[in-house]
Amino acid sequence: MKILVGMSGGVDSSVTALLLKQAGHEVTGATMAIWDDNETSHIPEHANGCFAPDKEDIEAAAQICQTIGIPHKIIDCRQEYRQIVLSNFKSEYKAGRTPNPCIICNANIKFRVLPQAAARSGITFDKFATGHYAGVSFNPQTSRYQITRGIDTKKDQSYFLYRLSQEQLAQILLPLGEKNKTEIRELARIAGLSVSDKPDSQDFYSGAINDILQFPPQVGNFIAPDGKILGTHNGYWNFTIGQRRGLGISAPRPLYVTAINKENNEVILGYAEDCLQSELSADNWVWQAPTPQAPFSCQAKIRSSQQPFDVDVAPLPNDEFTVKFFAPQSAITPGQSVVLYDNRTIIGGGIIK
Repeated sequence: MKILVGMSGGVDSSVTALLLKQAGHEVTGATMAIWDDNETSHIPEHANGCFAPDKEDIEAAAQICQTIGIPHKIIDCRQEYRQIVLSNFKSEYKAGRTPNPCIICNANIKFRVLPQAAARSGITFDKFATGHYAGVSFNPQTSRYQITRGIDTKKDQSYFLYRLSQEQLAQILLPLGEKNKTEIRELARIAGLSVSDKPDSQDFYSGAINDILQFPPQVGNFIAPDGKILGTHNGYWNFTIGQRRGLGISAPRPLYVTAINKENNEVILGYAEDCLQSELSADNWVWQAPTPQAPFSCQAKIRSSQQPFDVDVAPLPNDEFTVKFFAPQSAITPGQSVVLYDNRTIIGGGIIK
């Protein structure tokens, strides 16, 4: 089989390519270029986020491909990345929400633009593979493809893939879903891959959010739950629900951001217990199971790093759903995603309102 592997220059995608080559497939490595020097000259060049200068990562991926013995291609995704991921990032923060750019990137760039552009460039392949810790399978009962959680619960990345379409899921391979990180690093070490000890990327961007947003300062107020003004800030977009650090407000107990009022440029502060909620509503759903028509129970995650919690889900008008948690959750954040699971399998997910 001819397989195109999306390679980031990290250990996971490198071992993915290695395993597929060892299995006898005809493998080509492809790295997407997203950092545009002409468009990002104002952004400090932090090196340990997903959105960062990618020259070293591209060179690392090329070196890995040479070591494995497969061709390497660079796919220019800069324009689409700017128009889709960065545009969404800016518009969501402007609207007072907190987006998850990795989810937008996976569905629109990594699993769509990258393989499509590779095919247009003349690369032929049967499947597209990545180094995500998740699985993909076909459910004959529903005649639909579905994403499953990786067995390494600390590295599971299924949350980031829930927006992939059925067409995309039919064309992908995720070889690391049944492996753990320790095993992957050991395989890389044995194969003599230079990235065996390379640290993982931790965040989308490691600098200040306004490096990317470039919104001019706009003085607003920090507000206590009783309406008292506690201090001032330079723009509501610099904050997100649940944030504790960087507030610059002294108080007897730690303060957290509990709400954002973009109309008045106000950031509402409270204590840890004020961040707890038991219910959310979400829209813009993508379903890997048939769209539910009646209330049901399952598990849910509102951030990638947590384990799923028990919930009750119910449909609302206009394709919205409510999700009620059995135990209160901290910092339910508009703009982030809620992803529903049936044990290890994703049912669907939506954007928190």
